[in-house]
Amino acid sequence: MRALVTGATGKVGNAVARKLVERGDEVVALVRDPSRARAELPDDVELRRGDVRDRRSCEQAAAGAEGVFNCMGLYEQWLADPDVFEQVNAAGARNVLDAARAAGAKRFVHTSTFDVFHADQGGTVDESRVADYPKGTAYERSKQHAEELVLEPASGDTEVVIANPSGVYGPGPWAAQGIDSVMRDAIRRRLPACPPGGMTLAYIDSVVDGHLAAYDRGRPGERYILAGPYAPIRDVCELAVAQAGRGWVPPAMPAGVAKALSSAGEGIARVIKKPPLLPAGQLHFVLWQARADSSKAERELGYVPVSLEDGVRKTVRWMQDSGRL
Repeated sequence: MRALVTGATGKVGNAVARKLVERGDEVVALVRDPSRARAELPDDVELRRGDVRDRRSCEQAAAGAEGVFNCMGLYEQWLADPDVFEQVNAAGARNVLDAARAAGAKRFVHTSTFDVFHADQGGTVDESRVADYPKGTAYERSKQHAEELVLEPASGDTEVVIANPSGVYGPGPWAAQGIDSVMRDAIRRRLPACPPGGMTLAYIDSVVDGHLAAYDRGRPGERYILAGPYAPIRDVCELAVAQAGRGWVPPAMPAGVAKALSSAGEGIARVIKKPPLLPAGQLHFVLWQARADSSKAERELGYVPVSLEDGVRKTVRWMQDSGRL
């Protein structure tokens, strides 16, 4: 199969591209900076310069593709212009889908998030409870709109399947923000306080297997939650420090203090145009503390979650072997 992968310099897209190459598929990656992407991807991956906001470059990259994995996206973070979330995550997704349809691709797997579902604080999400209201952050709203756009009826025979991972962690291109970074800071004794709350995590290998299974066996128009266990962030740090055999786990910051810090940081960030220490969107997510039910993906796709202990062990070993510690 000839497959187009977007977001191939991110954690999910990179792992998807590598897995496709391993199983013998021909892979094309749409990237903004080929020289940077070359260092992150196997030589067998063909690089095409472009941007998901540029429909023409999407069409050129998708030419001849039988399948498309739309793994690109801006994740929950701070941006000086929050409208960029909509431009990339939503409008960009539609551009990639239109390019897939123009190429005659059989299937389009769209990487979304479990944030699009409804659950009360500390509740459990499943595919039957899609939020029918705008969620609380620009990121979440852009992902909601992206799903609406890729599921809209349109001409062409390209089938759309949606993967909804929870918080993804594990080996892959490094991101300055996220649970991987928090674990590393704890191991290096550079974490002043643990963020409050927690999150449902999904180890990268399981998430990638879920994406490929969604392409191979997912039902058109269906969503599949790809998730693992829930854990307070401090518990994740404790596991990482124990696995590394060094480090320190500070107390969790009280939610009220975190909200005050985040609010003040957001105000300063708007002036200096640099990300705050604790972006409001990230705090919103960890305080949501939603659990996820992946039983549909387990039943229909053969999805197998990785335990938190195994996932953290593999992640810390990767950090050690790659010199990130």
